[in-house]
Amino acid sequence: MTDQAKQILAAFVKQIPPTVLGPERVRFIIDNINQIPVEHKIEIIKLANQILTLMIEKHASDVEIGGFGAQGFVWFRIFGKKERAKELPQLTEDEASVLIVTLLNKNQCGYLLENRNLDFSYTFFYEKANTNVRFRADSYFDLDTLALNMRSIQATVRPVESLEFHPLVVKMMSHNYIKFGLSLITGITGSGKSTTLDAIIDFHNNFDPCHIVIIASPVEFVHKSKTSIIKHREVGRDVLSFKEGVIQSLRQDPDIIVIGEMRDPDTILAALEVTDTGHKVFSTLHTSSAVESIDRIIAEVNPIEQERVRNRLADVLISVVSQKLVPSLDGKRVLAKEVLIVTPSVKAAIKNNNTSEIYMMINQGGPQGMITMEQDLLRLYAEKKISKEDTLAYSNNKNRMLQLMKAI
Repeated sequence: MTDQAKQILAAFVKQIPPTVLGPERVRFIIDNINQIPVEHKIEIIKLANQILTLMIEKHASDVEIGGFGAQGFVWFRIFGKKERAKELPQLTEDEASVLIVTLLNKNQCGYLLENRNLDFSYTFFYEKANTNVRFRADSYFDLDTLALNMRSIQATVRPVESLEFHPLVVKMMSHNYIKFGLSLITGITGSGKSTTLDAIIDFHNNFDPCHIVIIASPVEFVHKSKTSIIKHREVGRDVLSFKEGVIQSLRQDPDIIVIGEMRDPDTILAALEVTDTGHKVFSTLHTSSAVESIDRIIAEVNPIEQERVRNRLADVLISVVSQKLVPSLDGKRVLAKEVLIVTPSVKAAIKNNNTSEIYMMINQGGPQGMITMEQDLLRLYAEKKISKEDTLAYSNNKNRMLQLMKAI
């Protein structure tokens, strides 16, 4: 961290009148940020890039800057664990706010003040690797002070083979094999959904002469068109909302539509509609199992619409992959996943509102490429990749997990 940048931040903060309190301090910073000379802003940006450089070198997935909770420290998440970056000098809440605001443009600042939250992407040139590095960022308020999370976006895409899907699962997700239908990648925040989605996009990009439209908030990995032509539309920058992006994509001659997240009823209904019109759709949900994903989609919509959505979902759903990143014995993390392929039996269970039967269908669906989270965790445990404690802790069905563990 450059001493000069720290001095610039401290000097600006001294200008905030002591009578300006609470969230008004952030507003004061935003209103007066342009008083900082350009050369001083460059020093502040260098400081931000220096923090991100250390983040890369520590193999951290996330960085936290600012807010009351940070207690002046910069925090990293390294192999799943949050820790203070003690080698970096501390920033006061106001200094961190100035640093965060310096990374934003005028429109973004206005949006942040109005909505108390802002998703955006950030790129800087990482000299050691001689390449641009991208980050997904989220700025928000923590007890009236500005906080920032930035997540590192992989510089390269993982090959789909490294995800260890059953060949039949890859076939079902392939546009060449099935030209339409909805495939979901689900999991809690930080479970690697975006990495899996990017691997699937790259898989098509290598051999499928098709048009892929990606609607995301924000756009993370930027794909270069190879065999496929790929368009990126960032919500808030290139398009107003996920729903608008999905509806507009119908007039853009797509073959595959990638919806970054089905986060509201409008987006869910739009996704089902475009799938119904004969497109291949991939999307994500914040759910931890395949059955929960189906139930969540139906529960999200108005009760009057639920019967129609249930039938439509049964008709268009192709596959659901629910995943978790589990701490591995080598101190890193390993992917565990549950995979559902929608067979005629699964389709009937969805239509008849008997989703509780689907778990046993996955359990017995090995020949079709299906696997429960418990079966996959057991595989990782048997391969001595994860501990007994984590095998149980990361399972969705603890009783079932205990039964399986007794059998080996």
